[in-house]
Amino acid sequence: IDFSFIIEKVKPYYSENKGRPSLDPLILFKMMFIGYLYGIRSERQLEKEIYYNMAYRWFLGLNINDPVPHHSTISWNRRTRFKDTTIFQDIFDEIVLQAINHDMVGGRVLFTDSTHLKANANKHKYTRRTIEQDTQNYIKDLNEAIQEDREEHGKKPLTIKEEVKAEKEIRHSTTDPESGYLYR
Repeated sequence: IDFSFIIEKVKPYYSENKGRPSLDPLILFKMMFIGYLYGIRSERQLEKEIYYNMAYRWFLGLNINDPVPHHSTISWNRRTRFKDTTIFQDIFDEIVLQAINHDMVGGRVLFTDSTHLKANANKHKYTRRTIEQDTQNYIKDLNEAIQEDREEHGKKPLTIKEEVKAEKEIRHSTTDPESGYLYR
């Protein structure tokens, strides 16, 4: 995957002649990509993982002695510079498109888990419930980690912006409540 397209996509969000030199956008977005792919839900933890993992350093183009970008830099860019933009979705879409063009994604093969489960086949033995589903769980988890860190260090909490929530209807088994939810 050629990540160089990121530079052009984020160019409108950076100033070439104001302030101190910024973190290379390629590194920033690759760091967030690592966090997303490996389920690292804390920017502080992401910084530590990159510090110790040579494969991550290689992917980011960092040598063993290069400093790892600070977690607050990732957070500030995500919450301020790219707030209310579609830049993350645009970059993700471009990466998927490149993967498709390189025959890395094609939809020709389907892998499934063949674990045997007891069927919940009685259609009359369930209740309907409406649950709230957060549309941006990853971003929410990052914000929670920031709040916890600020509390631990005696800092006042950041102002929380209200996020859009989606509701989803589910069917919950009344005969086997341990079986979980059937999403619809």
